[in-house]
Amino acid sequence: MTDKNEKTITRADIVEKLVREIGLTRQDSSAFLERVLELVCHELVEDRSVKLARFGNFVVRRKNARVGRNPKTGEEAPISARRVVTFRPSPLMRQRVEAALSGEEPS
Repeated sequence: MTDKNEKTITRADIVEKLVREIGLTRQDSSAFLERVLELVCHELVEDRSVKLARFGNFVVRRKNARVGRNPKTGEEAPISARRVVTFRPSPLMRQRVEAALSGEEPS
């Protein structure tokens, strides 16, 4: 469930912040963001983890095939083996988010 007041940040929002806060052109900001995301995706596709200090880790996990259930009908359904990407925030990121949610000053 999401709060109606919550805002999802988009690529355009990040590009706009790069333009305002760093002074890059909109075109350079967009190209920079796109390249960073391409690099992260490439490493994940190659089954490698991506570790961003003070932010967190993106890790590719392998999940085995299993039998699941349709939540509406309760009927069993096979779930095939697959790879999934998980994100684990760094302790610093976790601390900052918790502080912001509790109204404290982040360290």
